[in-house]
Amino acid sequence: MNSPLTQQELQEAYEFLSKKADFPLQAGIILGSGLGDLADLLERKISVPFHEIPHFPASGVAGHKGVFHFGFLDNVAVAVMQGRVHYYEGNHPSRVTIGVRLMALLGVRSLIVTNAAGAVNPNFKPGDLMLITDHLNLTGANALLGAHVPEWGERFVDMSEAYSLQLLSYAREVGEAGNIILQEGVYCAMSGPTYETPAEVRMIQRLGGDAVGMSTVYEVMAARQMDMRVLGVSLISNMGAGILQQPLNHEEVMETAARRKTDFINLIRGVIFLIDKE
Repeated sequence: MNSPLTQQELQEAYEFLSKKADFPLQAGIILGSGLGDLADLLERKISVPFHEIPHFPASGVAGHKGVFHFGFLDNVAVAVMQGRVHYYEGNHPSRVTIGVRLMALLGVRSLIVTNAAGAVNPNFKPGDLMLITDHLNLTGANALLGAHVPEWGERFVDMSEAYSLQLLSYAREVGEAGNIILQEGVYCAMSGPTYETPAEVRMIQRLGGDAVGMSTVYEVMAARQMDMRVLGVSLISNMGAGILQQPLNHEEVMETAARRKTDFINLIRGVIFLIDKE
């Protein structure tokens, strides 16, 4: 595993990116597995591959293009990460958060994090969109591990409202207006890259989880430390291990994302519209 992210490294990455995106940003979006098509809608787009940004880890997962975009979504200035980096790729948890911290330094105060997740709640079905109301971090690590960097915020970060109640209300409003059916629930993060065993799925159910994935929670920790408000959206791509007695695979994630692309994009665009009207 690589070493923790340092303030000097973050500053160097910021100085590089700030020359590319030299306009005020109103919101940030992280697009998870199979959800990257929204980036194609940006106008006046500036695209920077992750590997060109100093100290930015590479993303090698199918469905994650690994590109930072800056542009305008319905005339709202946004930063979009098309893909993300993961803990299971060998990254220190703090390095997984570099994109979020860069957005914060570039002025983003509202962040939308998205992912593909397996359903643990048996009332869910593949293709559902779930608003994340809270999370369980079962990865065994934390994004703030290591020496405290005062420039990033408090050492001990309040997570009592990890997911913004205001942004959740916007998402519900958009869903109702657009006839987009939305589930709500608790997202549970495991380290991956193996999918969960049936016993682990039963454990998560007993702990109160509704969906499970391998990302997002570190990003949310960093966002809250840097005083960003967060909306989380999970695309339910499959049922958790043991619920339907069938094997899990990444292709299923991509296929399910393609089916719900229109509703997903309309939801995000609607929330961005309401953020802009504040």
